[in-house]
Amino acid sequence: MRKRMMTLAVALAAAGVSVVTVAPSSVAQAGTARASVVGPSTAPLPSRIAVHFDLATGQMPENIAMGPDGTAYVTFAAARQVAAVTPSGATRILATLPAPADGGVNTPVLGFALTTGIVRMADGTLYVLYASGDAATTGLYRLRPGRVPQRVAALPAAGLPNGLAFDAVASRFYVTDSVLGTISTVPLRGGRAEVWSSASELASTGFLGANGIKVRPDAIWATNLDQGTLLRIPLRHSRPGPVRVVATGLVGIDDFAFVGAGDHQVVAALNGPNTLVSIDAAGRSRTLMSGADGLQNPTSVAVRGRTLYVLSAAYTTGADPNLALATLPRR
Repeated sequence: MRKRMMTLAVALAAAGVSVVTVAPSSVAQAGTARASVVGPSTAPLPSRIAVHFDLATGQMPENIAMGPDGTAYVTFAAARQVAAVTPSGATRILATLPAPADGGVNTPVLGFALTTGIVRMADGTLYVLYASGDAATTGLYRLRPGRVPQRVAALPAAGLPNGLAFDAVASRFYVTDSVLGTISTVPLRGGRAEVWSSASELASTGFLGANGIKVRPDAIWATNLDQGTLLRIPLRHSRPGPVRVVATGLVGIDDFAFVGAGDHQVVAALNGPNTLVSIDAAGRSRTLMSGADGLQNPTSVAVRGRTLYVLSAAYTTGADPNLALATLPRR
């Protein structure tokens, strides 16, 4: 486990995501707002660390999906596991994804097999992404309550499937690939994955490109970790329209979530800088939480009512993977 963390730390440092100072993005466009996230929060959120995970066993939480009772369903990247974390803080392992024959050493960029994106359906079924560098195991998995995980769609072993979102209207999943720089779709029933977009705004610049993803009624939103951008891709009869860069300068941006029903406020995890930020409709951002609040390479965030659920994987800090809870102010 220590070797895996050292490998990832070197890769993150090479990508520049451990640098807190925000540099202009190479994809900034005229008229695109640039985020500024280096200052202290103007309105710190009340927060606490609710759960500490076991770093020694690979419990590095990568992505989160919420249940109606407040249970958080998370993927533990290095452990290849899916877990349920109850509101009281108890953690139960639901499944472990199969280890590839080579142990995962051929997983692109990272060199170890990992579970990434997760979506929970209304009936409790979970869908999980797995990147292993192995054609026989890399893909989208379905995990029904009390069952073993079943692969329902193969994904390229040369890529790194990362973010996962479900479009209930079209009955299909959207999948980001951080190495190939693509967004693909997979039908709910499973089957063949098809590349939906390979726009240059999704590409990596050496480490990880397209990362988090969310479906809105009229657009697909995504992040690009290397380029430090938040992106909006209009849905035009299920096909992608021109990519709009909503915000730039978001060093190490990972997953994100929307606050409320509209697109007016986004909260996003900045992995290397150990920061959680809010981003408004104009692309301006401000810091909500930082390492001083216990963040350790935050990877994912979910919103339930006024509560933020923030996962930290401790990929490079190597200290305390955890789940933090924060309270949003009343509007």
